[in-house]
Amino acid sequence: MLPMERKSCGPLLAVATVLAAWAGCDQADDAAPPKEAAEPASPSSAAGPAAPARAWPMFRGDRGQTGVAAGSLAAPLELRWSFEATAAIVSSPVVAGGLAFIGSDDGFLYAVHLSDGSLAWKFETEDAIEAPPMVLEGMVYVGSSDYRFYAVDAATGAEKWRFETDEKVLSGANWFETPGGERRLVFGSYDNFLYCLDAARGKPVWKYETGNYVNGTPAVDGGRIVFGGCDSYVHVVDAASGQAIRKIELGPECFVAGSVGLAGGAAYFGHYGNAFECRDLESGEKRWSYANERQAFFSAPAISADRVWFGGRDRQVHCVDRATGEPVWTFSTRRQVDSSPVLCDGKVVVGSGDGLLYVLDAATGSALWSYDLGKSIVSSPAVVDGMVLIGCNDGRLYAFGPQRLETGP
Repeated sequence: MLPMERKSCGPLLAVATVLAAWAGCDQADDAAPPKEAAEPASPSSAAGPAAPARAWPMFRGDRGQTGVAAGSLAAPLELRWSFEATAAIVSSPVVAGGLAFIGSDDGFLYAVHLSDGSLAWKFETEDAIEAPPMVLEGMVYVGSSDYRFYAVDAATGAEKWRFETDEKVLSGANWFETPGGERRLVFGSYDNFLYCLDAARGKPVWKYETGNYVNGTPAVDGGRIVFGGCDSYVHVVDAASGQAIRKIELGPECFVAGSVGLAGGAAYFGHYGNAFECRDLESGEKRWSYANERQAFFSAPAISADRVWFGGRDRQVHCVDRATGEPVWTFSTRRQVDSSPVLCDGKVVVGSGDGLLYVLDAATGSALWSYDLGKSIVSSPAVVDGMVLIGCNDGRLYAFGPQRLETGP
């Protein structure tokens, strides 16, 4: 059996097909983009609900997974600090209470001070943490490749409880509240299940079985849980009962490895069938499909009132019309873009496998600024109070902020 690549999915019999879809992604172009470039910013498209300016508590910023951050964002930026783990960082950072939280392939969950990047605490698991953490009411929730899902005190790093699945957990967590005010957590596992746990005690409430791995972070829309599966379905699940409301079939080998974004009664997502789609949640019907003959889509979208932005394994960042899926612009990088973009203040922030962190004009796709981290970026950015945080395969968490004015002697 061929080995599976990280952040992958699909029936085992189709591994060769999936690996073929990645062919050519590791070939870099000769010329690198400039390390920094600045142009005047363009006005933003109106965005939907945004994460609070001083927090980014979960993957994509909110329960609908829209990838929109509040507040202002300067371009150019400058490096404020970096924090070094002991292995690659594929996990995506989250921020709450003045701390940034990130997992690493070294098996640790780290909490660092947002102000200067100094270590607050670290929590050890028994395998790599590629899943993004989630912060809720003073607790950090995160899955590990050691088959477990953990609840850790956000202030101290002390473990509160753990829950064991039958395979690794690369999915981030999401949450919803019952009519009685109890908090429930939902996340996926490579054992093919979506789990719902009681947040206070870690006890299982229900589990929902799919036909293959659950890799992406589920989105929450009222009483519905929506996520894509490596079984080529988008699943719409009743939050209270864990029963299927609807299974939206996508077609052969249309594995959904990334996360789904929700807005306006529709799900926005890419898949390994070389397309990015918008599907109606009530009917399951396709509103539009943005096809790509060359490569698959892993990146999750950022969604505004009229546009959608996402990365592609064709080495491009794509912007399309939200209503029609018609292309607005593309921006080329030198490697595949699995990082999921964030929209803030008329700008799109995204990392690339070419090692560069980009800030693009949301309206035109022109580069406003870029910074070369030197190693591939799979992690997705968090944008908080004018700062950008992102992990890198060099094992560091980087934080960028507005350029500070130089003062004289």
